[in-house]
Parts: sequence; C-alpha cells; structure tokens
Amino acid sequence: LPLRLQQTPTPIAQSRTYRASMPEIVSLCKGPKQAYEAFADKGAELSRKPIPKIFHQAVLAGVYKGFGGMLCLTVAGGIAHASKDNPTLQNFVFAALLPVNLFLTLSTGGVLFTGASAIVPAAVYEKKAHWSSIPKILVISWVGNLIGAVIFALLVHYCDMNTGATAELAKKVAYKKCSKDFVKTFVKGVGCNWLVCMAVFLSGQAQDMAGKMVGIWFPISCFVAIGFEHIPANF
Repeated sequence: LPLRLQQTPTPIAQSRTYRASMPEIVSLCKGPKQAYEAFADKGAELSRKPIPKIFHQAVLAGVYKGFGGMLCLTVAGGIAHASKDNPTLQNFVFAALLPVNLFLTLSTGGVLFTGASAIVPAAVYEKKAHWSSIPKILVISWVGNLIGAVIFALLVHYCDMNTGATAELAKKVAYKKCSKDFVKTFVKGVGCNWLVCMAVFLSGQAQDMAGKMVGIWFPISCFVAIGFEHIPANF
C-alpha cells in the first residue's frame, strides 16, 4: 500500500492562517473625517425628528444643565473659606465639575442649543438637511433649554437647597455675569460655543465611555476656567 506523507504547512500558509485567526483591531477613536461625517449625520437625524420630540429632548437637556450647575455651586461654594486667599482653587473646582451636565446630555440624547448650533449647520452644509432646519432647531432647543432650567430652579428653590454658601456663590456668579458689557458678553459666548462644539465633536470621535468623558471634560472645563459665557448654563 502506498504511504501518505503529511505535508508541512509553508511559512506563508502559516502566516495567513495566523492573520485569519486574529481578532479584528477596532480603533477606539474615529479619525477627523469620520467624526465630521457622523457630526453631520447627527444633525440630519435631529432635523428629521418631529417638533414635540425635539422639544422634549431640549427640556431634559435644560434640566441636566441645572444638575451640573447645582453641583458646581454646592461644592465650590463649600470651599469659599479655603479659597479666600487663592480664588483660583474655587474656580478650578467649579470648572472641573461642570462638564457633568454635557456628559449627561450627550449620553442620553438631549438637545442642547449650543451643540445644535454646530451639528445642524453641518448637516445643511453637507446637503443632508434643508436650511430651514437651522432656525427651527435653534428656536426649539433654546426655548426647551430655558424651560428645563427654570423647572430645575423651581424644584431647587422648593426643596430649600439654594441656601448658605451655595446661595452666596450663585448670587456672586449671577451678579458678575449680568454686570458685563453686552458686546463683550456676546464675544465670550462665541468663544464658549467654540469649545462646547469641540466637546461634542470629540465625544462623537471617541468610541468608548471613558474616551467620551475625556473628550467632554477638557473643552468644557477650559471654557469655564477661562470665563466664557454659556447660554444654557446661564439659564
């Protein structure tokens, strides 16, 4: 009987088998081009949603802004004495905590006026949405954010949470913001929204939860520490 000899795989065949058995490597971060395309797609998706749904998501985003703002006022207000000789400490704590509101908003699908002002025009520019979507979304999100923030403020007042050091810091921040010149405040708003939109972009670029948190934290804490003005947060 003829003997059957077992063939030894060649190095090339072994290499192909090894590559075929390896799991596909997936990047945890999209490239700028992919991130921008997803950015515009998100704006197009928002433009197609019915008005009641957009309004509901905007109200929730306003409430989330309230959560973040109240967290900052409570913690930063509580270290007023510790930061008496070093005001930067209080400012840093405030800036470090505020990003939680945008993280809540983006993670749950909330519609924020500042973020919508970037994703919807991007969709229009890429011909994925009609230009009329820009004023429609901006008006609905602005009104919804305001109503959500007012609802949260009323709940905080009803629960007697805005008292003591928290109330003192709230009055200090509000007085500082309202006493500034209109044109300067407007320019500060432009600078703020630039960083907020960068946070939205970086959050979409990241593909895991930790990456999204980092992408949101740096731009948001940056605009707060610098002193820029954010419309929904000021509500």
